[in-house]
Amino acid sequence: MAQSVKRKRPRQSTINSNDSKVIKLEDIGKFLTNVLMDPSYIWYIATILLLGELVLNIVIIQKVAYTEIDWTAYMQEVKGFIEGERDYLNLRGDTGPLVYPAGFVYIYSGLYYLTNKGTNVRLAQYIFAGLYLATQAVVFALYSKSKKFPPYALALLCLSKRLHSIYALRCFNDPVAMFFMYSCILAMIHKRWVFSGILYSLAISVKMNVLLFFPAFGILLWQAIGAWRTFAVLSLMGSIQIVLGYPFLSTYPESYLGRAFEFSRSFDYQWTVNWRMVTEKTFGSGVFAKSLLAGHAIVLFLFLYFVWCKRGGGLVKVFLDGFKGNSVRRSVSPDDILSMMFTSNLIGMVFARSLHYQFYSWYYHALPYLLWQSVWMTTGSQTFRNYIRIFVLATIEACWMTFPSTERSSWTLFACHAILLTGLFKRDQEETEQSKNE
Repeated sequence: MAQSVKRKRPRQSTINSNDSKVIKLEDIGKFLTNVLMDPSYIWYIATILLLGELVLNIVIIQKVAYTEIDWTAYMQEVKGFIEGERDYLNLRGDTGPLVYPAGFVYIYSGLYYLTNKGTNVRLAQYIFAGLYLATQAVVFALYSKSKKFPPYALALLCLSKRLHSIYALRCFNDPVAMFFMYSCILAMIHKRWVFSGILYSLAISVKMNVLLFFPAFGILLWQAIGAWRTFAVLSLMGSIQIVLGYPFLSTYPESYLGRAFEFSRSFDYQWTVNWRMVTEKTFGSGVFAKSLLAGHAIVLFLFLYFVWCKRGGGLVKVFLDGFKGNSVRRSVSPDDILSMMFTSNLIGMVFARSLHYQFYSWYYHALPYLLWQSVWMTTGSQTFRNYIRIFVLATIEACWMTFPSTERSSWTLFACHAILLTGLFKRDQEETEQSKNE
């Protein structure tokens, strides 16, 4: 009898061991599901992606040939400043005159010294690879605050061949401006409104494209902190521009303002990504420029009136509430901030006078979020919706990878933008109506 009992013990132990394995497998499966689907686990995926991006950028720099486009010109422009020139009319490079504000001059002057007067291009590439990783980390932090974006879709932010090229193989100034801009949006999400204004002003000082975010930025400030504090933040931003530009404003102010903040700048037709479907004559005409400006203003007003201010009771009420106390202020959520800021920039991109290849960095990081919010991407099964989103993103990438651009690539890009923008407008209208009925 005792022997019989002894024989049964190993069997019981085996059963317990199998149960333990089953439990562990179930735990692992549950953990993996949470990592992929639960926003609170998003940094598990983000960390893995950042490590992968680190390796990928090193491989790109070591294995893919660097392409000279603007780096030498940047170094020539800041060299004049370093040697004492303060007249923007005399700061030039091989690609033409200096057309960026003072923040650009200071940042690239630092790069001039770090890279042995711009000759150590490989070091510059590694610096921009670091900028790429820092930007990705900030963008991941933005997405981690959203309740409308699944963690597994973060991988889409790492798949652009064109974006890696813009950073690691070109060293353009656009990514520098966008790093400050995304940091500004992160500060807004954390309710650091003054700090967000400082970061925004620094972004403007590098390149003016970030002004496309300003309509949403202004409305969000107005709703969140009221009129008087908004005026204070805007005044601070203006003061920063004056301080940064002082060496030029105190000597040749007209040259500086005319070059660094030139809104009537003409663009080269051969580099356009978005308007190849029109003739070169039309592209360069004043009528075309005014039509795009009018379209930009109209679409902005539609979002402003029917979407962004609707949830606050309407445009007039939002305006008047800005002058009242905190009790009537609207609390803006992280998704409000992301949706409004990214959409404002997208509207500007749709109606931009011209988009050059490096301008892809202006909005690529926002595209996955916007695709997840577009109403056209929210019907059908989850698998079907994801296929559509990935297809649209891949199509946009293909348009930006087409060099030189063609009529087909420009029309396709315009169609993708239009689909995305109308989907966002309809989705926001539906959410606004739902919030009013609750």
